Amino acid sequence: MIRFFAALSLCLAAAPVSAFVLGGEIVQQTGSGQFVKLDTDTPFAVGADTFNTDHLYAFDEDQNILLIEPIRVDIGGGDLGAIVSGTIVASHYVFFDSINGTHYGYVDFDAPILGIAAFQESMAATDFLANTSVTYLSLELRGLERGDHVWIDEADPHRLWVYWAGSSPGDYIRVFTAQSSSAPLM
Repeated sequence: MIRFFAALSLCLAAAPVSAFVLGGEIVQQTGSGQFVKLDTDTPFAVGADTFNTDHLYAFDEDQNILLIEPIRVDIGGGDLGAIVSGTIVASHYVFFDSINGTHYGYVDFDAPILGIAAFQESMAATDFLANTSVTYLSLELRGLERGDHVWIDEADPHRLWVYWAGSSPGDYIRVFTAQSSSAPLM
């Protein structure tokens, strides 16, 4: 019995603390980028051409927040186009800050995607979920541009697909997933 609890303690101690964005890949592109998950433990700024690379980036924002009011989303959110109050969500930021390139790729999450804020208005309305060490620049230029596409994989709701043509200042979206089993409730 003591061995069982000792083994259980070791397993729990070795569990990852934050594995919300699990990974991603650029399937096809004009450029030489790769998928990069950014660590918010080290402060950085995003927007206003702070990266200017061919990489597809993602990072985790606030995790497991109980919504006291519904939030409108541009993609997903069921028939209402919203994630209803009483839902626990985790927030993530995905972006492509290329000088001039095109990406076709995906990002995987540890929980199903509930909705996506893909335009300036919905991103601004959900900035309260961005409480990280990140500094957000050029807020008025966030979102997707004409010709950019993003969708939730029909066969795997944990996977987000993007087809983005990047230019200054880039393409930025916020992705909401269901409650992460590996993060504490806030």
